[in-house]
Amino acid sequence: MDTSQSARDGATAPTVRRYGDTALLVELATLDDVIALYGTLSADPVPGVTDLLPAARTLLIRCDSPARLGQVETAVRAARPAASRPAPAGEVTIPVVYDGADLAEVAKLTGLSERDVVAAHTGTPWTVAFCGFAPGFGYLAGGDPRLVVPRRPEPRVRVPAGSVALAAEFSAVYPRESPGGWRLIGRTALAVWDLAADPPALLRPGVRVRFTEVRDG
Repeated sequence: MDTSQSARDGATAPTVRRYGDTALLVELATLDDVIALYGTLSADPVPGVTDLLPAARTLLIRCDSPARLGQVETAVRAARPAASRPAPAGEVTIPVVYDGADLAEVAKLTGLSERDVVAAHTGTPWTVAFCGFAPGFGYLAGGDPRLVVPRRPEPRVRVPAGSVALAAEFSAVYPRESPGGWRLIGRTALAVWDLAADPPALLRPGVRVRFTEVRDG
């Protein structure tokens, strides 16, 4: 995508950098741009691309050989991602008991009641934008904008596996016990990371997620 075309489209041209001998790092303006480009390249694969790794503002593209980099870079610059979010790469329903230690604090921060927080979290589908922090930890985007909250001032030393949480514009499910600074609003018994499964991660980029409230037990 050249600068003049980008200006006509009202979009910012991505910055494409060589990343080692067999990869490109595409820097984009927004998370929505990352999701759109990831969806476009997933739906219409470029020959020679072996892996796509999205992040909050970048997309890492791995190629099968150095000779492919020029061809792939040309394809990326010519790509015209759709303005809307791409079709989901599958859908997962996650049952949640909403009794998290930070639920009341989230309600206070958002100006909602605790029941309204639950309704907002379950009422809008989320999409896994990218993965990071720990194996199987998916950053879920696209939820109710009223649920944007800051991380805790001090992270917890121990967050149990299956904890459902919020931080900034994202939601997540902790795949295993770990430290963490996200706001805990509930818990699920559904395993989102299982080394015996294929693939091990239940929440992969592009997967649509719907949370549903269940009672304990």
